[in-house]
This record gives sequence, structure tokens and C-alpha cells, in this order.
Amino acid sequence: MKSIRNIAIIAHVDHGKTTLVDKIIHASKLFRENQESGELILDNNDLERERGITILSKNVSVTYQDVKINIIDTPGHADFGGEVERVLKMADGVLLLVDAFEGPMPQTRFVLSKALGLGLTPIVVVNKVDKENCRPDEVHEQVFDLMFNLDATEEQLDFQTMYGSSKNGWMSDDWKNETDSITPLLDKILETIPEAPSPEGTPQFQVTSLDYSSYVGRIAIGRVYQGKLEEGKSMGLTKADGSIQRVRIKELQVFEGLGRVKVSEVKAGDLCAIVGLEDFEIGDTLTDFENPAPLPRIAIDEPTMNMLFTINNSPGFGSDGKFVTSRHLRDRLMKEVEKNLALRVQSTDSEDKFLVYGRGILHLSVLIETMRREGYELMVGQPQVIFKEIDGKKCEPIETLVVDVPEDVSGKVIELATQRKGELKIMEPKGDQQHLEFEIPSRGLIGLRNNVLTATGGEAVMNHRFLDYQPFKGEIKGRMNGSLISMENGPGTAYSMDKLQDRGYFFVAPGEDLYTGQVIGEHNRENDIVVNVQKGKKLTNMRAAGSDDNSKIAPPRRFSLEEAMEYIQKDEYLEITPKVIRMRKIYLDENTRLKMAKSLG
Repeated sequence: MKSIRNIAIIAHVDHGKTTLVDKIIHASKLFRENQESGELILDNNDLERERGITILSKNVSVTYQDVKINIIDTPGHADFGGEVERVLKMADGVLLLVDAFEGPMPQTRFVLSKALGLGLTPIVVVNKVDKENCRPDEVHEQVFDLMFNLDATEEQLDFQTMYGSSKNGWMSDDWKNETDSITPLLDKILETIPEAPSPEGTPQFQVTSLDYSSYVGRIAIGRVYQGKLEEGKSMGLTKADGSIQRVRIKELQVFEGLGRVKVSEVKAGDLCAIVGLEDFEIGDTLTDFENPAPLPRIAIDEPTMNMLFTINNSPGFGSDGKFVTSRHLRDRLMKEVEKNLALRVQSTDSEDKFLVYGRGILHLSVLIETMRREGYELMVGQPQVIFKEIDGKKCEPIETLVVDVPEDVSGKVIELATQRKGELKIMEPKGDQQHLEFEIPSRGLIGLRNNVLTATGGEAVMNHRFLDYQPFKGEIKGRMNGSLISMENGPGTAYSMDKLQDRGYFFVAPGEDLYTGQVIGEHNRENDIVVNVQKGKKLTNMRAAGSDDNSKIAPPRRFSLEEAMEYIQKDEYLEITPKVIRMRKIYLDENTRLKMAKSLG
């Protein structure tokens, strides 16, 4: 039986975690010499590669000096925090990766506090020491202070530190002393991280994450804490309500390299995937049916936001997408709930509308973006924050918002955050930047990023993470300006758009096909206004000096999916098809809109 080390890698977004795993994979000769593997091997879904973030936690296993090292790659983004906490339960140690210039960031703090609380042994890796103006020694001090503030034990504070550049493929215990490989880090892992214990006794396996296969259905992934699991054996699955059901293990798989291999038994200490369990949930324990020994359950973060998903009923529906009916939409959302744990879907009184609950704008937008790439057409409403009643008081989710911004524009950021009920908790210089920390309602974050980036010329770095529920903070003003709405169907003309430029700015270019009720721009006043952009210039056969000036139209403002989700108002939908994202009013007809506004008002 090989010795096993289970290690989770935690880091902030973009600190080089996935690149480091790439280098470890190459160092342990997982690929043939001539095999083309590419970069960021683990970020294997298109969205992860484009955005440069890890969304799903993944497992890899490498063998070094006859020791099996299970590496668990975790997401660094708070919207996927639900993923992180569970996978840490499978590890015995953590590799804390920090950028040699930026130092520990807010997301790192969130995950690190969970890891230290579980008593895991940390190794700190100060990455990117080849960058200009990096400050490895200061960063090392900052990590120590952070661990101290998070109540780390004496042993945890006596952590080992490695320096290096995962991009250039080297690690060393002194940043001035460059080596030629990543093996010093692997040696340090074997030396520092405790071997996974393998206690005998009643089998205990806890489901910490899941995979889905269209052939065998849901696959339970987790760690064997005690005893051993055998293929074909009948066992008991303990549920949240304390009941126990009889199940049979059809197939056992352990992680090897980037894939999984079928085995007949798995001993305690190893991670494995089990095929054949029916109706299991995260946190369930697989144990002996006769004398069960369930493990304490894992709490999963509650969703903090919901959005209405509905079928696309705009005039051009079905021209881009393959899946447009409510049945398609329902099936796809239910399939997502199978493997996306922080997501909930609730039916409404209408057959074609669903309420989808998630952890934040990014969490929901990743789902929407994935669906549109698969060929779905849908419409979504404005994101709404979930309120709770605690001790008879209306409470709302509060988040910690961290902004690093150049000193001369920090005042603008403070003003924008306080307008949205944010409270400034920490303000300190960090190099030539100002480091600001606020406590702000989740509602206040919707649409804030756009405003902050505009006010700071795109120089602010913003991060936020869920803190807790606190009493309702009062009304927050939404978008100040109204919308420009198309009056007719058909392409807009340059002539009429030119004449309307003093009313606001456009989101569409001349010649784009528009429909009645589509939001085509932002009005420079508070009210909505219906405009006719289809009107052409009346032509005569007379020429007059000056009347043939060319139209000069400002380029349209284009939105990313997240920006559009944050931009729309309560009475607007976002129409999403594989090719386009359009904003529209819920009621396309102007008279219906006025009637509905009166009945609500």
C-alpha cells in the first residue's frame, strides 16, 4: 500500500494556482514526452479558460518517489465558496499560494480561515517572484500576520515557506536562489504534510462533491475516513434526517493522473468516486448498515440571490437557438441542480417561469453563459436579493467588499459605496494604492462594479465575499436614468439615431434589427422614453448646401452578460440567445406598460 498525501491548493483568483498544478503534473511525468497537453490543464471548461478563473474544484493525483499525492484544486472566487469548504474536508494539508506583489487577498482569507479551523497543516508558496517590484519578504510577514489574526495554532504558525515562479517552473526555499525545477516543492510536501491516516474499523466515507455522467448517473466523490470500501458490497447511507437506507457499491474508482481508474477496494485515507448510489446528498455518510457510524454533516452556504428564468417570447425567438420551450428549460435547470450544489430551482405558478437561487451574480451568469453556448434561448429578470426573517426582524445578506484603488480616486469609491449603504471598516495604504474594506448589503453590490470602474478610470480592483445576515439597511437607490425604447420593428437608421443623440446614448448600431419594446439606449433623464429610430430621411431631388452633412454617431455601448444583468430594471428582461444579448421591457406594448404601471402604482 502506497503512502498517501491529500493536499488542497488555495489561492486568490489569478495567483497562479492552476499553472502550478500544470507544472506538478509535468514534473511527475504524467504525459508522454511528445504528448501535447497545452496550458491550464485543469481549467478544462471553455468558460474557465476564457475568464481565467477556476469554477469547479477538481482532483488530480500524481506519484512522486512512490508516494501518491492527491491534489485538490479549489476555486478562488467567493461565489463558488460552497465548493471550497467541502473539498477542504478531504485534505490533510493546504498549499497556500500568494502573489509576491499582491500578498494575501480577501478570497484567500476566507478559504484559509476554513482550512485552519479544520486543523490542516499549511505550506506557504510565494509565487511570481520573477515579477518586477515584487516584495516576497513583506508578503511572508503579511501571511504570518493573517494566520495570527485567524487564530492559527502554534504548529500552524510555524509554517514552511517556498518561493518561486510556477510559470517558469521553479521553486526554492530562498527567492534569491533560483533552481531549475519544481521538485523542491514536492520534497517539501512529503516532508511537511502528514501522511493520510488509515484507521481500521467500521467503514466511513463522506460524500463531499459529485460528478454526473449521462451513462451511470450521479457519482459520489469523497474520502474514506475509516475502514475500507469494497466493490459490490451492501452498505448503509445515512441521510440528513437521521434515517439510513441500504445501498450497494456498483463500482469504485480512485484518482490517477487526470482521470479515474477502477479498483476493487479503497482503504482509509484515499479519495475515491463511487458509482451506483441512489438518491444521495452532499454530507451523507456511507457506512455499515447494521452498526452505522455517521460523520458530522457538512453545511453548505445558503444562496443569497435569485433570478426569474423564463422562455424567450420576443419577436425573433427561435431564430438562433435550438432549445426554446419551457420543457427544455426545466430539464436543463433540473440537470444543473444535480451537480451544482449552491443552486436551487423553484417552480412558480406559471409553467414557463422558474425562480433560480444562487450565490451571486457570477454564479448565476456562469450558468446562463453555459446554457446559451449549448443552444438555449431564455429570458431572465433582474437579480433579487433573498431576505430572511431572524428574531422577527427583516434581515438581508451583507458582504465584505475590498477595493484596492489609486490614492487620488479613493474618495470617489468611498462615496459610491456609502451611497449604497456601505460602511467603511478599514482604510490603509498598500504601496501606492489605497486599501479599502467595507461592509455592504448584497443589494448594494448590484451595478456597483460598473460605477466604480468608470469613476476610477478602470484602475480599481474589487473583491467581495459573503459575511452574514444583518438587519435591513433601508432603501438603496437603483439606476438613476431611464431607458430609450424602440417604437417600431425593423433596423434603425443612422439619420434618426443621429437626431436622437441629445436624448441619451445608444446600445445598438444603425442597421441592427430591432423590435417594439426593445431597450436600445439610456435616456439622460429619469423617465423612460419611446423613440422612433426606424424613420429614414425624406429624399428630394433638390440639393441644398449644408443639409447633406454626414451623420456622426457615437459608437454604441456594449454590455457583457454580468454588466447587463446588473443594469436592467425591475420592469425589464434580458433576452439571451446563443448569438445576442438584448434588453427589453417585460411588456413590449407601450399601452400595456402604462396600464400595468398604473395598476401597480
